[in-house]
Amino acid sequence: MASAGRTASDEGLRSGGRLTSGGRLTSGAAVRGGGGPLLLGVRHHGPGSARAVRAALEAEKPAAVLVEGPAEADALVTLAGDPDMRPPVALLAHAVDDPGRAAFWPMASFSPEWVAIRWALDRGAAVRFIDLPATHTLAASDPTWSDGDDGEEGFAGGGARIDPIAELAGAAGATGAAERWWEDVVELCGADDDADPTAPFEALAEAMGALREAHGHGGHPRDLVREAYMRIQLRAARKEFGDSVAVVCGAWHVPALTRKTTVAADRALLKGLPKVKAELTWVPWTHRRLARRSGYGAGIDAPGWYEHLFAAPDRPVERWMTKVARLLRAEDHPVSSAHVIEAVRLARNLAALRGRPAPGLDETTDAVRAVLCEGSDVPLDLVRDRLVVGDVLGEVPAGAPAVPLQRDLARRRRSLRLKPEATERTLELDLRKGMDGERSRLLHRLRLLGVGWGEPASGRAGTGTFRETWRLRWEPEQHVQVAEAGVWGTTVEAAATARARSRAEAATALADITALAEQCLLAGLSGALPVVMRSLADRAALDTDVSHLAEALPALARSLRYGDVRGTDTGALAEVAAGLAERICVGLPPACAGLDTDAATAMRGRIDEVHQAIGLLPDAAGPADRWAGVLRRLADRDRVPGVLRGRAARLLLDEGRIADGEAALLMSRALSPGTPPPDAAAWIDGFVGGASGGGLLLVHDERLLGLVDDWLTGVPAGAFTDVLPLLRRTFSTYEPGVRRTLGELVARGPGAGGPGHSAPGVPGFAATLDRERADAVLPLLHLVLGTEVTA
Repeated sequence: MASAGRTASDEGLRSGGRLTSGGRLTSGAAVRGGGGPLLLGVRHHGPGSARAVRAALEAEKPAAVLVEGPAEADALVTLAGDPDMRPPVALLAHAVDDPGRAAFWPMASFSPEWVAIRWALDRGAAVRFIDLPATHTLAASDPTWSDGDDGEEGFAGGGARIDPIAELAGAAGATGAAERWWEDVVELCGADDDADPTAPFEALAEAMGALREAHGHGGHPRDLVREAYMRIQLRAARKEFGDSVAVVCGAWHVPALTRKTTVAADRALLKGLPKVKAELTWVPWTHRRLARRSGYGAGIDAPGWYEHLFAAPDRPVERWMTKVARLLRAEDHPVSSAHVIEAVRLARNLAALRGRPAPGLDETTDAVRAVLCEGSDVPLDLVRDRLVVGDVLGEVPAGAPAVPLQRDLARRRRSLRLKPEATERTLELDLRKGMDGERSRLLHRLRLLGVGWGEPASGRAGTGTFRETWRLRWEPEQHVQVAEAGVWGTTVEAAATARARSRAEAATALADITALAEQCLLAGLSGALPVVMRSLADRAALDTDVSHLAEALPALARSLRYGDVRGTDTGALAEVAAGLAERICVGLPPACAGLDTDAATAMRGRIDEVHQAIGLLPDAAGPADRWAGVLRRLADRDRVPGVLRGRAARLLLDEGRIADGEAALLMSRALSPGTPPPDAAAWIDGFVGGASGGGLLLVHDERLLGLVDDWLTGVPAGAFTDVLPLLRRTFSTYEPGVRRTLGELVARGPGAGGPGHSAPGVPGFAATLDRERADAVLPLLHLVLGTEVTA
């Protein structure tokens, strides 16, 4: 703080007796000295401030309560008294023509503004919001401004910004963190029945007056405009209710509200402000979101702890330790009553040693770590996540204003029994069941609209089966996403259909359109499919790049499989997929000739994907036979890079298109002495590298292992260092057990079951297939897959 500011603060706070030597707020003159409105300067989301506001209102009983918040929220204030309204909640304002332009005003149960609103509603007092209307706030260059009294970043523009709490802590002579000082003088102070309930506000107003005198707007120039509007609203309230008016606002603004200005001067500051059409509503908020420093008001690190302080003013430490013990016991940590008693004692002793009026979060955390968690940070992290921050999600009544899309989504959620939750949870869906299928379609439609409530996750079954796994978590920002998506339609299905059509018409890449077609099938958007399919056919007809076609086919094949599970008509999609497969078969061999190392590696991945996709196409016998011919040409062509020839040979072997002896012949040709070692190593990488189970192939086919071993031992010393990195990359992808088994087989040598051993058949396996035993597993397989047994 500048020297003038420190002097003013010292004289204003200490000589008046409003701060003791320890810095605690004590009794003083009434805040409305000489008559006038009751000005209650607070810190947003502070339990101590909230208790003090309640006590002051009970003592003064004003006829009207003015609260810092967007003026348009007056029409919504009665909803705060609805029995179905449960904080934390937030006022959400968004521009009608640009819903993504939004701002929030969050309130928790321990927010002074919320306490003031509920007090007024319970006692029949009038409630007004007096801050700058959202129509101006949202028109600004950055509507996500915050209040100066919280030490947060303010509106864009202005000079250096001060942290009022840090300045006050320094003026009071406090050492260490400013947050600790504020907690000591306000949040941890219990109520005193004999004290003047307005005295703390008088002391804080005097301190803020000294700061404003020294620093002006403190780097928050927009506050001057906001405060001018607040003064105009305060004058109007005094004309209606006289001096029986209480104002609950950030303490930083109190000196500005008592400043002697004219109506004309205040209106001049408001003249010419930009405007947008805005809509407001209440939305649920979360404690976890309160802990983030963004948007309006203070971001607090410990909302769960602050809620506890507000709800349990008597014996808060004992009650907190009991909560922690209950949580740890539920997670199978051994915690006894003796642990709780000792933790309370340690927290109090730490507070005394540190000169604090009562144990704060630091002291209770240290005591929990030392006693209840036995020095481990692992259970302590659980306490921080579940209790210090918390997973509380607020609720708003069904009658709160909302865009039509939000109302339709709420109806769909209720009918499908999907409740928004602040904690992440896993949802397993069986697409053969009616309700699970509807849930899947809703979640896929929301993803297409950009509403990230659910994200697909790997579950018990792979992609393309009748099961889906989702991770669900509702965040307050998703209300804005729903508002943005409302421009596409009034229902989730209509909006997702319109969004899909727009994306199909705007897409230029073939892979993007095929992915969109897959999304439409997953979301059950039959109304969008004709437009998507028309765009897909047009792009596919014009695209001649085989790589693009290969990237597009897998999504189509997955879509066909999902369509079968959901009972969707995919006839048109099957025709396009068959056409793509045909064009890939024609264009792939020439496209693979003469590729460099990087391009060949990328092409190998596309060949693998196309191979899997063709196996999923309906009536796969024709495409599969054509594809096998393509792979055979790739395996035989010398101009094709070794990694692609090796991969083609491996795919043919896996499909039974070539016998083991033919695979050995291809390998021996690729590993012949005349082949450069780097080319031979690339062939091996294609044949047994990657996540293709090549290691198990070598374990069970010792003849192929012998060919690899013979080639490797015959590589000249000068060339060995060139092929070693590629070989290490190939064999490093194997499981440790596979590598160990291969090493044992190589160590045995020929004639001992090692490389080159040519015993008939594989140990443990018959020479031919026993079809009767193989068919015995079919009934169980049909039961697991949910398919019907055909004769």
